[in-house]
Amino acid sequence: MNETDSEFTAYYAARGRTMRNTAYLLCGDWHLAEDLTQTAFAKLYRVWGRVQRRDALDGYVRRVLLRAFLDERRKPWRREHSVEPGSAVLDPAAQEAVGGQGVELREALAVVPSRQRAVLVLRFWADLSVEQTAEALGCSTGNVKSQTARGLATLREALGHQGAKSMKEATYLKEVTS
Repeated sequence: MNETDSEFTAYYAARGRTMRNTAYLLCGDWHLAEDLTQTAFAKLYRVWGRVQRRDALDGYVRRVLLRAFLDERRKPWRREHSVEPGSAVLDPAAQEAVGGQGVELREALAVVPSRQRAVLVLRFWADLSVEQTAEALGCSTGNVKSQTARGLATLREALGHQGAKSMKEATYLKEVTS
């Protein structure tokens, strides 16, 4: 294995799980999350030798992951499948780590439309600013703010909670999936 491959392998070992968790929060399906993560890292590997800013790798992978997710959601056959409440299945490793908590939030997140879900995941799980989220999604900061407000309203409604409690649960979700 050459030095370039070793660097890529080390980066994947360090960030692969986090990106997979991000993908899962976006799509709500561990198998699709694996596919999205593999797609993102495969695209990164193709350009690895040309990457000059190693500090921007997370943003690049996250952007590819997000675009792959949104492309997947646009496919007509994806619209035929809906996530039923109570049907969220946790990865066994995640189930062990979470201890059964956070399932309600994951199920509620599955109800949020994909674009709003992407904004919520990037803002509250990936800790991106409004500007960084807008850049990742290729939209305006105003769009990010409105999608955040709509997504949070949908999330609160799905959870049946009001106000800060859903935000506390969003923070908890980040802690248990990190």
